[in-house]
Amino acid sequence: MDSSPNRKSSSKSVSQVQAQATEAMAEPAYTIPVFRQRTPEETEEYQRVSTNVGKGLAVIQEELHRMRMATKAQVESLEIEREVQLRMTKRSDLLDDIARMPDFMVALRPHTVWEKTPVKLFCTVQGNPRPIVKWYKGGMPIDPPSTPGKYKIENKYGVHSLIISRCMVSDTAEYSAVATNPHGTATSKATVTVKRPSGAGEYCHLGLVPHLTDIHPSKLEVSFLDRFPVSFGVEGSSVSLVCTMVVVPDLPNLPPHAQWYRDDKLLKPGKLVEMAVGGSAASLTLPHLAKDDEGLYTVRIFTKDGTTEHSAYLFVSDAPPSAAGAPGAPMSVKAYDINSDYVLVAWKPPNTVNEAPIAGYFVDRSVSGSDTWVQCNDAPVKVCKYPVHGLSVGRSYHFRVRAVNSAGISRPSRKSDKVTAIDAAENERLQVIKIEGKYDIVIKDDDLEGHVTIPGEPTDVHASEIYKSFVVLSWKPPSPRGRAPLWYVIDKVSWQRINTAVKLHSPRYPVYDLQDGQKYQFRVYSVNMHGSSEASAPSEPIQKVDQDGKGVPSAPGQVVATRNTKTSVFVQWEAPKHLKHLMGYYIDGRVVGSKDWFACNHKPFKHTRFVVHGLIPGESYVFRVQAVNVFGLSEESQESTPISVEPALGGGVEYATPSSPFGITLLSCDGSSMTLAWKSPKHCGGSKVNAYYISKRDADTLVWNEVNLTGVKERICTVDNLTEGTFYEFRVQAANMAGVGPPSSPSAPMKCVAWTAEVPGPAYDLSFSEVRSHSLVILWKAPVYTGASAVTGYFVDMAKKDSSEFVTLNEEALKHRYLQVSGLEEGQFYVFRVRAVNAKGVGKASQLSEPVCARALPGTKEIVAGVDEETGDIYLSLEACEICETSKFEWSKNYKPIGDCPRLAVTTKGRTSRLIFTNPDKDDLGRYSVVVTDTDDGGSSDEAEIRTLILSHAIRNPIIPLKHGLNYEVLEKGHVRFWAQAVKLSPAVSYRFIVNDKEVTSGEGHKFSHDVATGIVQMTVDQFTRANEGTYTVQIHDGKAKAQSSLVLVGDVFKAALKEAEFQRKEHIRKQGAHFSEYLYFTVTEDCTVLLTCKVANVKKETTLHWYKEDDEIVPETPPNVMSGACALPLPLFSRKDQGVFKAVLGDDRGKDTSTIDISGKVFDDIINAVAKIAGASASDLVLQCTPEGIRLQCYMSYYTEEMKTVWKHKESKIASSEKMRIGGTAEMAWMQICDPSDKEKGHYTMEIFDGVTTHTRTFDLSGQAYTDAYEEYLRLKVVGGLPDVVTIMEEKSLSLTCTVWGEPTPEVTWFKNEQEVTCNEHTKVTFDGGKFASLVINKVTPDDSGKYSINVRNKYGGEFVEITVSVYKHGEQIPEPKLGHPKMATATPAATPATTPIPTPTPKSPTPTPKSPTPPRSVKSPTPPRFMKSPTPPRK
Repeated sequence: MDSSPNRKSSSKSVSQVQAQATEAMAEPAYTIPVFRQRTPEETEEYQRVSTNVGKGLAVIQEELHRMRMATKAQVESLEIEREVQLRMTKRSDLLDDIARMPDFMVALRPHTVWEKTPVKLFCTVQGNPRPIVKWYKGGMPIDPPSTPGKYKIENKYGVHSLIISRCMVSDTAEYSAVATNPHGTATSKATVTVKRPSGAGEYCHLGLVPHLTDIHPSKLEVSFLDRFPVSFGVEGSSVSLVCTMVVVPDLPNLPPHAQWYRDDKLLKPGKLVEMAVGGSAASLTLPHLAKDDEGLYTVRIFTKDGTTEHSAYLFVSDAPPSAAGAPGAPMSVKAYDINSDYVLVAWKPPNTVNEAPIAGYFVDRSVSGSDTWVQCNDAPVKVCKYPVHGLSVGRSYHFRVRAVNSAGISRPSRKSDKVTAIDAAENERLQVIKIEGKYDIVIKDDDLEGHVTIPGEPTDVHASEIYKSFVVLSWKPPSPRGRAPLWYVIDKVSWQRINTAVKLHSPRYPVYDLQDGQKYQFRVYSVNMHGSSEASAPSEPIQKVDQDGKGVPSAPGQVVATRNTKTSVFVQWEAPKHLKHLMGYYIDGRVVGSKDWFACNHKPFKHTRFVVHGLIPGESYVFRVQAVNVFGLSEESQESTPISVEPALGGGVEYATPSSPFGITLLSCDGSSMTLAWKSPKHCGGSKVNAYYISKRDADTLVWNEVNLTGVKERICTVDNLTEGTFYEFRVQAANMAGVGPPSSPSAPMKCVAWTAEVPGPAYDLSFSEVRSHSLVILWKAPVYTGASAVTGYFVDMAKKDSSEFVTLNEEALKHRYLQVSGLEEGQFYVFRVRAVNAKGVGKASQLSEPVCARALPGTKEIVAGVDEETGDIYLSLEACEICETSKFEWSKNYKPIGDCPRLAVTTKGRTSRLIFTNPDKDDLGRYSVVVTDTDDGGSSDEAEIRTLILSHAIRNPIIPLKHGLNYEVLEKGHVRFWAQAVKLSPAVSYRFIVNDKEVTSGEGHKFSHDVATGIVQMTVDQFTRANEGTYTVQIHDGKAKAQSSLVLVGDVFKAALKEAEFQRKEHIRKQGAHFSEYLYFTVTEDCTVLLTCKVANVKKETTLHWYKEDDEIVPETPPNVMSGACALPLPLFSRKDQGVFKAVLGDDRGKDTSTIDISGKVFDDIINAVAKIAGASASDLVLQCTPEGIRLQCYMSYYTEEMKTVWKHKESKIASSEKMRIGGTAEMAWMQICDPSDKEKGHYTMEIFDGVTTHTRTFDLSGQAYTDAYEEYLRLKVVGGLPDVVTIMEEKSLSLTCTVWGEPTPEVTWFKNEQEVTCNEHTKVTFDGGKFASLVINKVTPDDSGKYSINVRNKYGGEFVEITVSVYKHGEQIPEPKLGHPKMATATPAATPATTPIPTPTPKSPTPTPKSPTPPRSVKSPTPPRFMKSPTPPRK
């Protein structure tokens, strides 16, 4: 603002200088005055003036140059425009000579606007001569003079527009622009929907209307002209996607607002993505392509009335490999779980088509701003995740991945986004406190903890990632943690320190080098400069997971390829049964006859259908699919059937997919799901519509989400997992053999709120049949939402098109779902609606039907009823007036499809279809109709006419009523009986059997018979073989009456009959000798012995029975007695060792019979459950037993094996066997050992035995006094273990006596020799390590070292005294025998530790009954004195 006056004055001074200069140049020449000397003041003034004049001249020269260049540019522009006009005139003259019918270059688009706002419809049309455009609303011409100020029609620069000012709800209609010239007519249609805001008078049918999506404040109208096609690129190259468009008005400084999406994710400009809008084009440039860039690209342009968009796929193939056969580069490298010195890097695997399988991946890192890459892992990692640790806090990094196979290493992937190594928990430790409601004070948790030096211990130690090669440990930081810098230390299993090489600052750490099959526990310490915290609670046992080949998904299901265009194929497949965190799919193709596969996509595709582009027209291909997850690629699916690349069906039309469905309506809503229905596409595209795909979006968003990955076959679908109270929009796409068609227009916004009305919801799917000049039949489907009671009937309303005056056609509610409407005006259009009724009232009306014109198609014919002169059968026949390749004749009775009825047959020949009544009956009376699909043709017949024909037929042709038609039965010996049964027969009856059009006679392997009393006529076939396959017919004559019945015995039905006949024949032969009357089965006795039992028949003394397991004969202690009729093989102490195939062979001179039973899988589980049922019922109460290792709970039962489903619980939590809690058992009992018990182990214990039906439970309360007594007894029993009674050793050897000591608190240990305390010297060394291992080592023993040694262990709870006799013998002497009454001596070897002996267990003080414990009694260890004896320990000095 301040600079404006300066600019004006500057301009004024320049013009003044120009004028002065002009006057000066116009003056005559003058003489230079005589030189005179200037004063200093004059010199200064002269310099100032000359400087200003110089500047003024420079400005004048610059301005003149600019004006000269502008004039030149203007002249050139005018010349170009003149040339363009000249050429356009010539072009126009040429085009004027070409006659063309009207064609819409830019069609009308639908609009949705608020009430009382204007809307503008526009289109661009071309043709020669120039077409005349007329506007219509709902088929009626629009006349602006008749409604002044309402409509305005314009035609500027070839753009035709209709402006509706101040829209009203009644303006909601379909508007059309009709362009006409002498060569034809073209029409463009669009729907305008006017919405009324909430609270503005009456509500719309949806209830509340949502806030419309925030639209970019664009005032432009945009329509696409040229759209970017499917594109192909190679890694490292560049590609541009461009859309040209028509923008009205086209303002250079205000281009449209465009957004670009890849796979529905919004793209932002950057180094890898360049965007531009202007010059009537929107472009997206990818300067450095990578496979990450592959996907479906969408450009969305914001316009005055919403958005317009276009999508196409971009394929990016692998660049040439670094080595022949090397794999392609991985992609989508991202970093997760970011901490101060740790990140988890993940990526997607490349597709391997003809290359060797990928052996693993190398992960590289680079500091941001550097081009130096450092490899993070020494050996390839096999999963697509890798934890990178050892990062520097605060530094930023990039990551990339390379794949490895047997041929070499791939090119590196595109580097990841920048990642900064910071403590993710640091922000969580900040708190914001408001002071006086307006000041924010930020403090750390450190400020609230007070003065903390040593940090607390970490918590929640667990494995966040478990794989074959590594396990990632995670934990929660300590609280309090203190202000000093913190790091962590990790222990594993026996609490050995893990060397992390550097200080560990993150609560994450990857652990490698864990052994397969072994479980580990970990604990973590917090450490700072002041010291270390206590150890965290140990983690749960962690074991590496061997995922090699097991973690990948299962192979996808059936792959189906169908035609799409002349260069593409539409491929669909079934999802794998086991997804396992699926990333997507790779599709491969192969030319038929070639062995080389090629990749159809290079980035995992998430859906189960894909269009493969870039194929050779006319070539045949097969396809296969692989599923992808973090572990790699699944097995290949089965190959599709070969398909030739040609345009899809439809008369040579390149895109023969169906048109879009329409008329989406809401049928029901329960608050979390909505049931929708829609109308069929108006054009099927040349093949039958076989699937529909539904998409949804929030009314406040623009991104569509697929509802169903698998196509829906019916025109109704329930959409689940919706949010109550949210408005949704839906659209539907139809699919046929050619592919998926365009989506429908979005539905009106629908609010997801539960329907609670007591009256029914709307009927749906209104359709018409038998449309004639004055009548038609309307049909519909029942409501999905029935209300408070069942639907009892329907009312049908009718109105003329564009009229709101509906007339109800029926006074009483209809019980059926069709109505014949008569009395129509020929040529008039009508619309219909249906309302359902229940006990609570009349429900909501259905959606209006499509307008139907009361006019029959030219050439329409009615159904003709008649009698076939040759066969005498009644028939109904219709000759269609029009038919197409996909048309079918669909017959109905009372407007319900005719199912499989043996009395009816349909034949079709050309354009004529005939419904034949082969055996007419009164049940066949009704109204028959036929519809010709994919046309408007059809007709119906009258019931009275059919009744007359059936009655006259019955009089002329009496029939014998049959109770049962011809049927078959397999008898013993494999004979097959064919029979039919009449209601009544006379003795004069005659009949004949016809097989495969040939009459058979009694004899020749066939036996005929009949029974007048029962009405049965039968034929028995003695030898039923493959030659007997075919059609069997019986014809019965009884006076004038006739009857005929046929049985088709072919295919699977015949195979089943033949199999049964052969089985019965073999059974008959088998039963001629010794045989099994009941095959092997199992039983369980009361003592849990499993018996394999069978029953035999037709045996004699010479008959033998032999038992086998896996073909090895078993000889039972008691030989089987076959004469008893039953034999059994006992399997005592049944367990997993008894799995296998058992066989019993019965035989004598008449032959052999065999019975087998496979004890595995379900049979084994059933036996274990049967054993568990008896054992569980016999289980005793839990009893307590103390041992030196801890406290043991035991349960005695008739039999126990580890295969039984036994569960131990502590406080309702399942106990897993571990070093702390050991679970085991013997054949007589199950036990659970609590090692080194503490207060944590107090509580209620439960043992459960599940037998498949019942859970047998036993409990024990280990708390209070019971726990106190048990714990004291455990401490008393926790004594010395591991020493023998007698040791012999050769001189000059070294003797090491080592034992294990238990006790709490840690006991004092003293060694004695011959009742004298042993002192430590060079010859004798005494050690006590870790409060657990006590040792006495004597170097180079001599005979003087022989004697009686003892160890005394004592703490405040008591002590224990153990003696050992040591004998030293000289080299060459025999080892001395132990003395009478002593056990055999142990021979010592140099520095050998004596074997650990069992620890004696005395009878506990508690009233627990003495169990049958496997623990030996204390008296076994004879040299140990009784506990009540006084220890000979001398007083300590």
